[in-house]
Amino acid sequence: MLKGKFVALRAIEEEDLPQLVAWRNNPAMRKYFREIYEINRANQKKWFESINEKDSRNKMFAITDVNTGELLGACGFCYIDWVNRSADFSIYIGYQDLYMDDHYAIDAGNVMRDYGFGVLNLHRLWTEIYSIDTIKQSYFQKMGFSLDGIHPHTYWYNNTWHNSHFYSCLNTVPDTTRSVHSSHTVA
Repeated sequence: MLKGKFVALRAIEEEDLPQLVAWRNNPAMRKYFREIYEINRANQKKWFESINEKDSRNKMFAITDVNTGELLGACGFCYIDWVNRSADFSIYIGYQDLYMDDHYAIDAGNVMRDYGFGVLNLHRLWTEIYSIDTIKQSYFQKMGFSLDGIHPHTYWYNNTWHNSHFYSCLNTVPDTTRSVHSSHTVA
């Protein structure tokens, strides 16, 4: 388990799947996901089994309140490229009254960045955010990610084309002098 000040990140358990499906199928959230179609429990279970394979290129976590253990969302790294030490950073908070720029999301992002750079020895974290998702664009900027570029007309939603914004964050610790210094604890 990875711990921050406000959140704990733990392995996603099978009992989390019904809540994750409900959040993923919520139209207000689904429009921001790459997989825009509703998913069922069988689809979610296949995804769950794939992230738990020994050689998975995905490292996914449940975001929970550090004090209560309540499930708040999910985050992780997808499409991990171990040769080039790069991964797609994915995160969402499921409750609509919690926002991506609140202390839970920022803390979860900091824990994930420290884990990616300090434990997994990744060099580059990146993400693709649709132009309609201004909240996540702001979130990743607050997290220190830089806008790398915009790909026009990549996403058809609500009878309009939208652009993809690509952000990244580089590990600035030189590889030859790498040491892990983190304010987060691994339990």
